[in-house]
Amino acid sequence: MMDERRYQEAEVAEIFKAATSPRAAQERAPATAGGFSLAELQSIGGEVGIEPERIAEAAAALEVRGVAAPRRTHLGLPVSVARTVDLPRAPTDREWDMLVAELRETFGARGKDRSSGGLRAWNNGNLHAYVEPSETGYRLRLGTTKGGAAQGIQMGVAGLLAGLILAVLLFAEVLDEDLSVLLIPALVGVVILVMNAIRLPGWAREREAQMEHIATRARILIPAAPQPLPSGDNN
Repeated sequence: MMDERRYQEAEVAEIFKAATSPRAAQERAPATAGGFSLAELQSIGGEVGIEPERIAEAAAALEVRGVAAPRRTHLGLPVSVARTVDLPRAPTDREWDMLVAELRETFGARGKDRSSGGLRAWNNGNLHAYVEPSETGYRLRLGTTKGGAAQGIQMGVAGLLAGLILAVLLFAEVLDEDLSVLLIPALVGVVILVMNAIRLPGWAREREAQMEHIATRARILIPAAPQPLPSGDNN
């Protein structure tokens, strides 16, 4: 008899979110090293009025789309996103080629296939997709970092602080300059911070949606049993 599937903390959060549960459901599921079975999650959901069928549907969907990793942030703004999905097995060469084609189309980037040995890898700058062994078999690991985002945020903060320091020195009569000139660094810093605050959340949402699509497609392209090759590929 196969071991019963156990859901870990991040997966539990995804399941209750997909089942449109209230926050109370997650609060009733304390972290545990062994994880939760589907029956246990249904019992927890039942305590706050969530039908067992909805929990089962959300758990089934989780198997397909995988789990989004917590966003890495810098001063509260997202600079990195990732997602992992379990695969039933390692992809064949043809299945991997189809997945790479899906990656290129979804992200609009050619990228490079850097597969070696048992590790499948596709990279395009900071964007990557890896198929690698896991404790339960294989997994597809997707991730990306917004290039220059953290540095841009730091520049904005530095400009803002520099302007404020100069303004304090001016009011203390340490400097004798035009106030408008001294505040230029602060204005530049504010503009940089506002631009990042506008664009980074949208970038993160777009990348997360693209990764969820790739995770779903990967489970379709890599079924539990390898598909037979078209007759023309047997030559």
